[in-house]
Amino acid sequence: QGKFTLLQDTRTDGSFLVHHFLSFYLRAGCKVCFVALLQSFSHYNIVAQKLGVSLTAAKERGQLVFLEGLKSCVDLLFGEEEEQSGQPSPLQFISESASNLKALFDFVRTSLAPAGSDSWKGPVLLVDDLSVLLSLGAAPVAVLDFIHYCRVTVCSQLKGNIVVLVHSNEDSEDEENKLVVNSLCHHSDLILWVEGLATGFCKDVHGQIKIIRRVSLELTAEQDLIQIYQYKIQDKNVTFFARGLSAAVL
Repeated sequence: QGKFTLLQDTRTDGSFLVHHFLSFYLRAGCKVCFVALLQSFSHYNIVAQKLGVSLTAAKERGQLVFLEGLKSCVDLLFGEEEEQSGQPSPLQFISESASNLKALFDFVRTSLAPAGSDSWKGPVLLVDDLSVLLSLGAAPVAVLDFIHYCRVTVCSQLKGNIVVLVHSNEDSEDEENKLVVNSLCHHSDLILWVEGLATGFCKDVHGQIKIIRRVSLELTAEQDLIQIYQYKIQDKNVTFFARGLSAAVL
């Protein structure tokens, strides 16, 4: 509880980790606020059904609060967004000159605020993918402020967890994205860094995952624990193995 997990991908797609955490926390009985900026609800729902979870049922029973960023952006840009119960759209910053993510934070805080009738085990904020906020015009400082306030509210006050996906590219000249990724790396309790193979495409090994446990954050003068595995994504699960020890090689 109270942990911040960073999912980072380079030269590959790390969204399989988002689907894992989403289904994991829903099965565990947690209250989940999912800020989905990359795909539609139907996309996440189809993948979740393969993993044995129904997002539609989770929404109906109040366990899942889903923000469909793609639809909200289009509605805002074309003026079709209707204010719900007098509240502004969570992505209101798109149509404003000021790069302020306060409306998005208020949406997260309201969604995860404990209610008397709730019996969920703990609140979880899931964001896919934070880099999209930069593409929509949010300033890096505004994005980092948003994550900071979410950490204070969700991790510190409510003793919940936050899982955030960001895209990173070592060769990119996108300084704003680099700033956000580097800042988040310094504050994360756990980093799952997914990378494509340096040698290129392989049908038996889809990439490499580096698991970094930030022991140094606990001020114990110990070094971070780093484990590296390779993986292969299958239809309903992912297999992990030590580097060079895939079934195709053995």
